[in-house]
Amino acid sequence: MMDEPKIPYLGLYVHEKTRKWSELVQSYDGFVLVFPQYNWGYPAVLKNAIDYLGKEWQGKPVSLVTFGGHGGSQAQIAMKLVVTGLKMAALPVDLQVNLLPDDSTSTADRKLNTYNTQAALLKTAFENELS
Repeated sequence: MMDEPKIPYLGLYVHEKTRKWSELVQSYDGFVLVFPQYNWGYPAVLKNAIDYLGKEWQGKPVSLVTFGGHGGSQAQIAMKLVVTGLKMAALPVDLQVNLLPDDSTSTADRKLNTYNTQAALLKTAFENELS
């Protein structure tokens, strides 16, 4: 749980763990957030990790990759509100991986190559943003 005494936006962190998290986030050029959809939303642990910081997220390119029985579209919608509020640079490409089994394969055996085109678009979007 967030246990800093001041709001994250100020960046006045008193805990070493928060300062290290801040340094790590600042060291990256952008993020691909990969997370499951739980009960039509994103996991609480992901939101908690994001909420620890403030300005560190601003302007960072971000794309969302969700997975679940329905692909994670509702979790993406909810997370888009968060990344917009944090003033991250949302990329135009996100990926939703549907894990429902079909007639020919079980969930565990499903090949992800059906998502190769979308993954390539996501890669290109990041390369364009970072160049």
